[in-house]
Amino acid sequence: MPPVWDPDVLFRIVDVMGVVANGLLGGAVARSRRFDLVGFATLAIISGLGGGMIRDVLLGAGYPVALTDPAYLSGALVAAFVAYVIHLEGTWTRRVLAMADVLALGCWSATGTIKAASLGLEPVPSVMLGVITAVGGGMLRDVLVGKTPAVFGGNTLYATVGILGSIEALILFHLGLSNVGMAASIITCAVLGLLARRLGWMLPEPIDLDLRTALRPLSPKANIRRLQAIMDRREARRRRFGRDAEGVESDAVDAEGVDADGVEEPPPAR
Repeated sequence: MPPVWDPDVLFRIVDVMGVVANGLLGGAVARSRRFDLVGFATLAIISGLGGGMIRDVLLGAGYPVALTDPAYLSGALVAAFVAYVIHLEGTWTRRVLAMADVLALGCWSATGTIKAASLGLEPVPSVMLGVITAVGGGMLRDVLVGKTPAVFGGNTLYATVGILGSIEALILFHLGLSNVGMAASIITCAVLGLLARRLGWMLPEPIDLDLRTALRPLSPKANIRRLQAIMDRREARRRRFGRDAEGVESDAVDAEGVDADGVEEPPPAR
């Protein structure tokens, strides 16, 4: 039996721990919807194993690992039963689940990426499968209960962190350092994932740019007003710079837009 500090053993512990943590999260959703035991088991299995099963089906490299390794399915079912009989709440419970979740995020991102790359896929598909491994289960769970998947926006960074972990693991894999890539992805995703939750890091929302308005030609009157405003600003700048050159203080514009000579500052062009 290999020692517990063996990298493969440590990664497997994190892997199964992630299955259990996400199974508990699936069970929490089932409890909020007042599902029965079948609903708890279904959401726990989907949450904990869905991403890896999607990855293995897309790769077509034999049966999904979730069906051949009893530890994964057993961990998801145990998590479903625990969530069914115990109402998981409280600060420390949420913190432990959050920690296990971000650790699993890094582990699954690296696992999916390295597995895809080892089968000969190009970098972009490899990273994509790594992210699918990490977030696919949660997306399926949300769809099953009629929710918009959380990774689509409006929440703190999650899939973005998985992308960074996948890229990191891919680079180190091609350098012949698969175990280092796995460890680096786990650490990176754990740190950034917790910071994102703590500090509320989110991707920016869509930009409201109406191209029809932006590209619409201005009317002759609007063009005249715009040219007049430009000329006024140039004249004001010329007067200001001319006085500065003669050693006179620059005119300070007050709160009402009137300069030192009592002349109104021209409005900005719109």
